[in-house]
Amino acid sequence: MRLSQIASAFAKACFFALIVAGLGGCSSILYAPKTAVRTGTVRTSTLKQMETFNMDRAAPILIRIYKKESTLEVWKQDRNGKFALLNSYPICKFSGNLGPKIMEGDYQAPEGFYDITPDQMNPYSSEYLAFNIGFPNAFDRSLGRTGSFLMVHGGCRSVGCYAMTDYAMEEIYGLIDEAFKGGQEKIQLQAFPFRMTAQNLASHAGDPNVPFWKMLKAGNDAFLATERPPRVAVCGRRYIFNPAVAGDFDPSAPCPIDIDSTPIAGTLQPSRETFASAVPPDKRTIAYPTADPIAQKINESLRGIY
Repeated sequence: MRLSQIASAFAKACFFALIVAGLGGCSSILYAPKTAVRTGTVRTSTLKQMETFNMDRAAPILIRIYKKESTLEVWKQDRNGKFALLNSYPICKFSGNLGPKIMEGDYQAPEGFYDITPDQMNPYSSEYLAFNIGFPNAFDRSLGRTGSFLMVHGGCRSVGCYAMTDYAMEEIYGLIDEAFKGGQEKIQLQAFPFRMTAQNLASHAGDPNVPFWKMLKAGNDAFLATERPPRVAVCGRRYIFNPAVAGDFDPSAPCPIDIDSTPIAGTLQPSRETFASAVPPDKRTIAYPTADPIAQKINESLRGIY
């Protein structure tokens, strides 16, 4: 009798822990130690891409995510110091709808500008491989937004995260790992609701998130104008990109006068992203459309289940 009571109590405790973890995001179970340590693998086809684009293998990278297009892009610095699109990967599943994550348990995948550091990497993930996005950042915290364990991971299932296929995650993780080993201290992740064009914003004119998305577009435009990751600051509960004033800022306090960078709207030159978008779909650098065909089907069939 006593053994059965203990077993019952243990089972209830485990069930409760799973529920609590699930509310936090993709679950702290992603950090549960496993016997196998994975580091990811950069494939030969991608190494050839680096050679074509004049990139060192260990050069810094940047990650861009688009919810509506279900796409994760890895950009990499070339030998001239500019960032170019290296590879695109289909997102197998993301949680929620277009719009930012507001609170713990809303099952929304975040939008915004985040930093990934080596201690956010998880080679023991129960979802194959994973890294923490870094939500909530200073901007999120200034607005009282809450959440935890918001990840990009394998496994193709999500309760607040961006889930990739294991095949795609293998290389994404490998590219991040090699950039860190090459000396990059933090990797910028830009998460958008859709490609930040004026046309896309206009098509969502009635959405209450438009002011937030316009702010994200300013960061997007700063990146495309310079082809380098923008410096990101937060003050007055808003993002500031490439601030003209140096210093540390209080995210909740008013911004210093003249902190905003020189306006760049309307001055953008055609970038390598524009060129890539103009290439016919069958000629673009989209990772593994034939080797990973299940991602295309799962993306449609599983949406809304988790």
